[in-house]
Amino acid sequence: MTEINPSEYFGPELHDRVISAYCIPEKYYTDKVKRGLRNSDGTGVMAGVTRIGRVIGYNIEDGEIIPVPGRLYYRGINVVDIVRAHVENRSFGYEEVAYLLLMGKLPTKEEFEQFDAILSKARALPHNFTEDMIIKAPSRDVMNKLARSVLALYSYDPNPDDTSLENMLRQSIELIARFPIIVANAYAVKRHHFDKKSLYIHNPKESLSVSENFLRMLRHDKSYTPEEAHLLDILMILHAEHGGGNNSAFVCRALSSTGTDTYSAIAGAVSSLKGPLHGGANSRVQAMIKGVKENVPDPHDDNAMSAYLTKLLDREAGDGSGKIYGLGHAVYTESDPRAELLKIYAAKMAETKGMTMDYDYLRSIERNGSRLIIERKNLSTPICSNVDLYSGFVIRMLGIPDELFTPLFAISRISGWCAHRIEEVMSGKRIMRPAYRAAVAETPYVPMDER
Repeated sequence: MTEINPSEYFGPELHDRVISAYCIPEKYYTDKVKRGLRNSDGTGVMAGVTRIGRVIGYNIEDGEIIPVPGRLYYRGINVVDIVRAHVENRSFGYEEVAYLLLMGKLPTKEEFEQFDAILSKARALPHNFTEDMIIKAPSRDVMNKLARSVLALYSYDPNPDDTSLENMLRQSIELIARFPIIVANAYAVKRHHFDKKSLYIHNPKESLSVSENFLRMLRHDKSYTPEEAHLLDILMILHAEHGGGNNSAFVCRALSSTGTDTYSAIAGAVSSLKGPLHGGANSRVQAMIKGVKENVPDPHDDNAMSAYLTKLLDREAGDGSGKIYGLGHAVYTESDPRAELLKIYAAKMAETKGMTMDYDYLRSIERNGSRLIIERKNLSTPICSNVDLYSGFVIRMLGIPDELFTPLFAISRISGWCAHRIEEVMSGKRIMRPAYRAAVAETPYVPMDER
């Protein structure tokens, strides 16, 4: 394949000129322009109404943000109650959450058993799909392969463009069931083709939960402990939905508003999540923690920890971003309920895995980093840890490789995406079309021989 080298065409002068064509001067941004679709106080621009998920991170009184403990609701039910119920019953809850998000209510025992059976049968990929779409065209990036596979499923669907409720529910159930298999197979092929490791692909078992099947397919010996599967199930419940305002759900809804098919809308959501500012955040946390460990030998040494975190904020360490990843959230102020739950269950697994020192590093980063950010920015509102500070640690304890951090997020979030797509198609009824202010003056066309 012929490689195109842009530097051969763009010399230094031309390169600078091209860059200037894309950089918009600050003067063009006014109060009416919502950069990042954010209001001036940092809150999101109201783009719609949803009954699927609700995120509460603060109250507003007399125009002022009042911090409150974070709460996350799925169809009006507090996610904390969902997790605790399944922990107490030693049951797997992700399947129930998928039903709740899609159907709008908790299932009866009979409804759940029927849904679980349908979900289990839907896991089978189309004939030769793994061979033709995954093995024959491997990708270094599993999210890239997931997005391509979702688009490819359109070709195997006898009725892909039908946007009736019944058909979208059928497609949603199939996607929820197939995401873990596509990701596990894509990783196995990536590992074999690019990392020169042995290739092993395991078929899912109908009798197992989503979390059990994923661990089983991922590991060469197909072994896992009940504790590992239940912790993964908790993680998946907590990532299943987060309101319509997160970027991937919004992308899914924006695409769905055009009347496009389910596979195109969901592939867009996957591509959004692939971005490092969205789904890749927990990978950045892990890279940061590696640097912390190398420079702070003892996580209980607050002075040493504060000194290194100060270097991160000063862009003198880490990736130079000036950020302490895993701290702060666009909505949550006092606490992120997902992080609070993961703290509890991650601590228990850390003892089992002999990783309490790693857990102590997270708590120290949270304690010292939050204080430093508040002091430096002179904030009146608290800074809490977000789910990314603990989710990567949980995934790593489960032996899941770094390349699957974001794909696992997608496996969890597909339930929320499908629910948002259906809601947009059934209730939106208008194509989304935000406006952009033009930042260029009218310019005459100059014939080529006069330029």
